[in-house]
Amino acid sequence: MNAIEIRNLSKSFRGLYALDDLNMTVPVGAIYGFIGENGSGKSTTMKLLCGHLVADGGEMKLFDKEYTDPGVRVRVGALIENAGCFPGSSVYHNLRMQAINLNLENPDDEINRVLKIVRMEENAQLKFKKCSLGMKQRVGIAMALLGDPALLILDEPINGLDADGMRLMREILVDITKNYGCTVLISSHLLGELEKIATHYGIIRQGKMIVELSAAELEGRAQVFVSLKTKDMQGAKAVLQKKFSDVRLDGEHLRVYDVEDVESIVEHLIRNGHVVSEIKKNKIGLEEYYIELMSKKEA
Repeated sequence: MNAIEIRNLSKSFRGLYALDDLNMTVPVGAIYGFIGENGSGKSTTMKLLCGHLVADGGEMKLFDKEYTDPGVRVRVGALIENAGCFPGSSVYHNLRMQAINLNLENPDDEINRVLKIVRMEENAQLKFKKCSLGMKQRVGIAMALLGDPALLILDEPINGLDADGMRLMREILVDITKNYGCTVLISSHLLGELEKIATHYGIIRQGKMIVELSAAELEGRAQVFVSLKTKDMQGAKAVLQKKFSDVRLDGEHLRVYDVEDVESIVEHLIRNGHVVSEIKKNKIGLEEYYIELMSKKEA
């Protein structure tokens, strides 16, 4: 079963298509990284899934049911843009108002449950306006988790956070999926952070899905390269290009692509008078894969 299935989804605003025959599949239990440039259609897709907008055409299913099904709607939690809290009220009071709005049984127990998940138990009585950005984002997630949803939709929850805030957010999202059985759809421009937690990716451009793949598939597609440093980078590059087909200067390092034998690179440079001061084998990450994919689509 998939948590989300979208087929041929379209949405236009004043005659311009934000989504154009979008297809998307999010497996149950995934942390699905939804990636794309500004204006690509990520937020529009999320708002459609949440019922905030009405599609022009296409189909959306959640857990094998129409997304409008009342039984499935109650299984969806979302944080789109901001938490929508009252600044002068405490974290606990804001959550209690939402719990009452959702008509939850035992609201106090449920509030304590979600505060524990987002590591905010000790800040329950803090006024929302006194919270840091990271804390406000965690309150928003806590609010979205009220009622124990099976699907959590998060629009850029880690953007703007400091390193500690991002680390804590990663821990919370992994905890939600592993220990609470929740599927997470998350958008972010911070691809390096997303790569640390995502199990699946969807890359969207101009309202169309360019590619969907799992983290394991990304690992398999990632180009292997050897990164190295010498005193004479330009001279070493010229020497390496005579023997290897893909050599690039990337900042302070030379990269030799699709070569498994590191020793052959070192030996070739030494024979030609270049001493290697640093060398290691690596693979391109999500950010580089994304940039290369986008450049190919633009070509």
